[in-house]
Amino acid sequence: MASHRKPKHHPLLGGTARTAAGLALAGAATATALDGTGHAAPQRTPDEVRAQVSRYYRQAEAATEQYNGVKERTDRARAVLDGLQDDAARRTERLNAARDSLGSYAAAQYRTGGIPSSVRLLLSSSPRHFLDRASMAERTGAREASEVSRVREEVRQVRQVRTTAETKLRELEAEQEALARHRRTVEAKLAAARDLLRTLPSAARTVDDGQVTGAVHTAGRSVASAARTVTAPAGHAPTARAAEAVAFAYRALGKPYVWGATGPAGYDCSGLTQAAWRAAGVSLPRTTYTQINSGHRIARSRLAPGDLVFFYSGVSHVGLYVGGGKMIHAPHPGAAVSVAPVDSMPFAGATRPA
Repeated sequence: MASHRKPKHHPLLGGTARTAAGLALAGAATATALDGTGHAAPQRTPDEVRAQVSRYYRQAEAATEQYNGVKERTDRARAVLDGLQDDAARRTERLNAARDSLGSYAAAQYRTGGIPSSVRLLLSSSPRHFLDRASMAERTGAREASEVSRVREEVRQVRQVRTTAETKLRELEAEQEALARHRRTVEAKLAAARDLLRTLPSAARTVDDGQVTGAVHTAGRSVASAARTVTAPAGHAPTARAAEAVAFAYRALGKPYVWGATGPAGYDCSGLTQAAWRAAGVSLPRTTYTQINSGHRIARSRLAPGDLVFFYSGVSHVGLYVGGGKMIHAPHPGAAVSVAPVDSMPFAGATRPA
């Protein structure tokens, strides 16, 4: 009979028992983790951390070059729009003057319009003079009407172009805003990378940016100190302008990398090369991916001081070749303009500005 009795209820076999079992398992897991046999997230090595920071730097520089390109196009569109607005204002003034002139003529016609032409002819002391004045008035009226029609058409065209320019400007500003958001995202990544670097021993925090012995690593060093530290490698510029561009780059040593800057206090990579060649009297485009299409393409084996050297598959970085296998470039945020081996980054091409 006992075998048919309902078993007694034991609270520990319910939720409390499961909770106790869970705690026991958690304790076991904790003990396992503490004795080194758990599956905690792997700790990054210093090399892995530095590699990740380098990737963030490249992403940031690519975003900067895109931002620079959009800003350049936006500035051009704004200048065109300003010109169109000025032109429209001048044309509108001419139109108003033509309207005033036409209004005066119309008023004069109205004052004399109540007398039939045959009567005015009879009343005129000189019918010939009357006919001459009437013919001149008709020609004047035709010219006024033609001028008004012409100016109106010009204003219509200007308004149409201005509307188109304004639409394009809004598109560019929207694109610029999107790039700015992307830039903020990259800046956040860089901040995270800097935080990660701070977890490493101080001796392991330097990220390889291709600098060579004697190059300036911190922006706090003076330009004069930088010039004393780094000596020009062997090599002769092919032209006087190339020599001036190289000289400018040496004078920029030690200045900080600054987002979107073209000097004189700081530079980004393409801002430095543009400023160097501008000092030599040559106008270069603003971005890496437009600078590579300026001048003549040069094989790597034919590099000469003053040539522009480009890196990475997306042509996101540029430096100024100074001879001896070296270049001067603005490396990345947090670094200064410095000398680096051309071999320190994946080579993408070279050009020689005209």
